Amino acid sequence: MKYLKVEDNKAYFLKVVDQSSQAWVEIDKITKDDLMNLLNLAIESDFEMEEYKEENLANKAHQIIYKNIHEKFLDIISCKTRFKDESESMFKEAIDKYSK
Repeated sequence: MKYLKVEDNKAYFLKVVDQSSQAWVEIDKITKDDLMNLLNLAIESDFEMEEYKEENLANKAHQIIYKNIHEKFLDIISCKTRFKDESESMFKEAIDKYSK
């Protein structure tokens, strides 16, 4: 599923409010919570995003934000398995302790 896109010279991210509610929001309105939600989706699901091309974005702020997010998420997606394994092992002791 696509979570980052460029349309009409603007960058957007898909804000998922709940299971049945989602909306495309301009990238300059992204919050820390939105980034965390996207990070979780990138790790746990089929995460797609439109390629960054500076010439497709007229707004300089959108260029900077989209480029940085796109680069970071490419890194995360390429290391998804390693990242997930490291995260799980980091919290394994706490999970084992509190799940009993």
